[in-house]
Amino acid sequence: MTDRNLESVIRQAVAAETRRQFFARSARGLGVAALATMLAEEGKSAAKVDQTTGGLPGLPHFQPKVKRAIYLHMVGAPPQIETFDYKPGMKEWFDKDLPESIRQGQRLTTMTSGQSRFPIAPSVFKFAQHGKSGAWVSELLPNMAKMVDDLAIVRSMHTEAINHEPAITFIQTGFMIAGKPCIGSWLAYGLGSMNRDLPTFVVLHAQHTHPRANVQAISARLWSAGFLSAQYAGVALRAAGDPVLYINNPDGVPPQMRRRMLDALGELNQHQYAKTSDPETQTRIAQYEMAFRMQTSVPDLADISKEPAGTFDLYGEEAKKPGTFAYTALMSRRLIERGVRFVQVYHRGWDVHGNLPEVLPSQCKDVDRACYALVTDLKNRGLLDETLVLWGGEFGRTIYSQGKLTPTDYGRDHHPRCFSLWLAGGGVKGGTVYGETDEFSYNIVRDPVHVRDLQATLLNLFGIDHERLTYKYQGLDQRLTGVEKATPVKGILA
Repeated sequence: MTDRNLESVIRQAVAAETRRQFFARSARGLGVAALATMLAEEGKSAAKVDQTTGGLPGLPHFQPKVKRAIYLHMVGAPPQIETFDYKPGMKEWFDKDLPESIRQGQRLTTMTSGQSRFPIAPSVFKFAQHGKSGAWVSELLPNMAKMVDDLAIVRSMHTEAINHEPAITFIQTGFMIAGKPCIGSWLAYGLGSMNRDLPTFVVLHAQHTHPRANVQAISARLWSAGFLSAQYAGVALRAAGDPVLYINNPDGVPPQMRRRMLDALGELNQHQYAKTSDPETQTRIAQYEMAFRMQTSVPDLADISKEPAGTFDLYGEEAKKPGTFAYTALMSRRLIERGVRFVQVYHRGWDVHGNLPEVLPSQCKDVDRACYALVTDLKNRGLLDETLVLWGGEFGRTIYSQGKLTPTDYGRDHHPRCFSLWLAGGGVKGGTVYGETDEFSYNIVRDPVHVRDLQATLLNLFGIDHERLTYKYQGLDQRLTGVEKATPVKGILA
């Protein structure tokens, strides 16, 4: 057979091969090659660790403004119209329909999309100007109003997510679908630990007080490490019982026996690591050791009996009751001063679809004094200059009423087009009111801030370029802010 005839036969055989046959024949070779590449890339990511801090060499990228942060997430979305986005002109619009020129056909949730009309519901609460900045703050937040000159209030936040689960996941992980690392995990991965006896990233849950508050479910997926090593996940401290499950020794097991057990287990894991080189084996060893050290550090952390009387004059007597927001605020300060890098606090019950004039005052009372106390306490102790405090929800609420509207009762639906939050602490320009919405608090008319911009700003304050903090996963350089453009908000940076 001539070379030309052989070439023709090969060409015909290839052309006759089905797609199924091709992939069946080549899958093993392609799969092995792809797997080897991915493992090599992810192995490099896992190996680049500073042995002193556990963070990445070369970080921070530039001089940081803060070393630690407390993120106070109001789960359910506080209504900006009743808190920081004052719209006095809406009084004249009571029960009038939202103009189509304002709505512009924008997406609504299924909870209100079927309403025959969208009646304007002005806030029933009064506002006043405060501080040198003259920021408008609701009467529901009298203590926060006293510290407006320490705050950067952002009134032009926006997001694409219109329902709670994806919106909360988006603002905390940069992605609407669970599975990505949250902000605390990214910081733990990039910057490492500041205290070998406590976790780098701690999660606290605060109880709400009003029995009719609409509560959104949250889960540990929010503070997981995603595709990062499990060592970067948040550790949730409980308000009742042992602060951390299974941290204490069982009855009849003295510390010496636990120490011997951990030493033996460590040896077994080191043998396993020598065989497999699986970095998660080393993570398990480190977590066992951390749990052992926390048997001493956590009881000391949780013991507030030695706090001076002035602490409770500031935070209130509620701070003595585990589970209250005041207690979690005090615990946040105690964690921060012990070197915990990131504290995440969740306070639920802000989903005011109905009974807003009844429920919202209780929600605000839960957090108002404690937030003021936390910022003031950090300032008095010289900690605020290197600590960031962030307060806010996952999206905003509509100016129109969900369901029945009366002069004294109304509710508000989800609104991703604009919402308000505030920041305080190191690197933040206090006394700033950034961004502006239209007269209906429906659309942003000046200085929009996307949730990715907020994430880029947080990393910037820690001295991190958000485009350079990455982790190789599934063939991509993953990062908190994703692949779309994000820009730190320079207008709120000192």
